[in-house]
Amino acid sequence: MNGGELVASVLQAQGVERLFTLVGGHISPILVAAKARGIQIVDTRHEATAVFAADATARLTGRPGVAAVTAGPGVTNTLTAIKNAQMAQSPVVLIGGAAPTALKGRGALQDIDQMSLFTSVVKWSVAVRRVKDLVPALEEAFRQAQTGAPGPVFVETPVDLLYDEAMVREMYGAARQGKSMRQKAVNWYLRRHVDQLFAGANLRGAGPAIRVSPQVPDPVKVQKAGERLRQAQRPVILVGSQATLVPDEIDAVIAALNAIGAPVYLSGMARGLLGRDHPLQMRHKRREALKEADFVLLAGVPCDFRLDYGNHIRGSAVYVSVNRSRDDLNKNRKPDIGALGDPGLFLRQLALQRLDSSRWAGWLDTLRSRDALRNAEISQQAHNQTDNVNPLHLFTELDGLIGDKTILVADGGDFVGTASYILQPPGPLSWLDPGPFGTLGVGAGFALGAKLARPDADVWIIYGDGSAGYSLSEFDTFVRHGVPVTALVGNDASWAQIAREQTDIFGDDVATVLAHTDYHRVAEGFGAAGLRLDDPELAAETLGQARKLASGGTPVLVNAILGKTDFRKGSISM
Repeated sequence: MNGGELVASVLQAQGVERLFTLVGGHISPILVAAKARGIQIVDTRHEATAVFAADATARLTGRPGVAAVTAGPGVTNTLTAIKNAQMAQSPVVLIGGAAPTALKGRGALQDIDQMSLFTSVVKWSVAVRRVKDLVPALEEAFRQAQTGAPGPVFVETPVDLLYDEAMVREMYGAARQGKSMRQKAVNWYLRRHVDQLFAGANLRGAGPAIRVSPQVPDPVKVQKAGERLRQAQRPVILVGSQATLVPDEIDAVIAALNAIGAPVYLSGMARGLLGRDHPLQMRHKRREALKEADFVLLAGVPCDFRLDYGNHIRGSAVYVSVNRSRDDLNKNRKPDIGALGDPGLFLRQLALQRLDSSRWAGWLDTLRSRDALRNAEISQQAHNQTDNVNPLHLFTELDGLIGDKTILVADGGDFVGTASYILQPPGPLSWLDPGPFGTLGVGAGFALGAKLARPDADVWIIYGDGSAGYSLSEFDTFVRHGVPVTALVGNDASWAQIAREQTDIFGDDVATVLAHTDYHRVAEGFGAAGLRLDDPELAAETLGQARKLASGGTPVLVNAILGKTDFRKGSISM
C-alpha cells in the first residue's frame, strides 16, 4: 500500500463520496487510489473551483468537503477559496502536493514554502514528512475542521510520500553513479533518507469516521436569556449560518423558532430556513427593526460590517449573542449575555423556557406591515419600463419558478443584491452565497458541489456579468461530468455596484465598463445550451425553457440583457 492509497483509505473511512481536484503529477497516486475505492473524482478547470465545490458540499451535508491540488501554483490558486471557507466557517480539507522531501528548498519543480502561505487562512495545517504519519495527520485534519467553529485545514503531502517505495528509491538513486567520496556520501544520505520516509509505514490503517459534537451552551446563560426575553416587548432574533451546521438537527431548530414565537431575520446559509412566507420571518427593513428592538438575539451572527459593527442594535436593548467562535461572540460589541456554543442548541434550549409570544403580537403586525409595504414597492418597480429587461421583473418571474427542491447559488454584486430582495429560497440549505468575504467567482464551484450533493435539486446560479467571467470555463466541467445546472447571467455590461457610486463621487466610470458579451455562446462552445434574453415579455418563457433543458440533463446559461436601474443606489458596504 503506497502513500496515495493510505490517503484514499482515510477519505473512504471518513465517508467522503467525491474528491474535487485539478490533476497534477504530485497528487496522481491519491486520485488513482481514491477512484479505485469508489470515490468519485471530479476534476475542474481551476483549483479555486475545486475548493468552492468542496465548500458547498460541506455546507449542504454537514461533513467536511475535500479537495486535492498539485504543488506550487496548484496550491496558491486555492488561497482565495480557502480564505472564503475560513470566513464562512466551512469545514474543508485541502490536500496539497509538494516537492520531494529531500529536495525542499533546492529549486525543485513547483517548490515553494506552502505552509507559511496558509498560516492566516486555515484553522490548522500540517506538513507530513513520513509515510506512517499520513493517516494520523489526515484524521486530525478531519477532526480540526469540525471542532468548534468549523473551518478549512491544509495537509501538505510531498510527492515522495505518495508513490511506491521502490519507485521512490529509484527516483533518488537514478543518475547518481560514481565512486568519489562525495557521491558515496550523497548516496548514503539518500538511502538513509528514504529509509526514514518509509520506516513503520502501513503500521496503522484508517480509523472510524470522526464526528465532533458541537459545544452545548451554558444552560445558565440560556435561562438568563429566557428571563430577559419574557420581559421584552419588541424582540428580534437574527439567525445565521451556524444554525445550519448540523443538517440532521435543522428541523429541531425550526421547531424551536416556532415555539419561541419572536420575529426572525435570516442571513447567510440560514436564508430559507423557515421556508417561503413563514409568519415569523421578516425580510425587509431589518435595520429599522434592530434600532427599535428592546431584545436582540444573534444566533451565530457576528457584529461585523453587516450590522454596522453592532451599531444597528439599539444601545438600550438587551443584546444576547451565541456563537461557536469566541472571537465572533464578542466582536466589536460585548453582549449583555454571551454564550459560547452551538446556536441551534441554544435556540432549542431557549424554546423550553416559559415564553408567551402573544405579548409580541402587535410588534409582529408592525414588522409584517413594513414587509408588505416594501414588497408592494418592489412589485411596482418591477413594472417600470427599462431598456431590455428590468432585473426586478426578471427575478419576479424566476421566483415563480422556484420549487421545493430549488437551490440558489449567489455569485455577484448588484445583480445578486437585487435578487436577495425578491427570490425566496424554498427551505433550509437552499441558498449558497460566499459569506462575509464577499468573494466573486464562487458560482460554478458552489453549483457543482450542490448538484452532486443533491442530484434531484434544481440548481440555479445567479451570476453578475462581472462574476461570471471568473468561472465560465467550468461549463466544460458541467458538461463532462453530466451536471445540469442553470446559470442566469445579469448582463448590464458593467461592474454596476461599483460604477454607480464611483461615477457619482468621482465623475468617472474608469474600469467599470464591460460589454454585452454573448456569454450564452461561450456556454454553447463548451457543449451546454445557451439562451439570450433581451425582451422582457419573453422572460417567463425563456426561464421556463432553461429549466426544461436542465431537467433533461443539459447545463444551461441564460444571458439576460438588463436595463439600468437605481434600485440599489448607495448599497456599498465597508
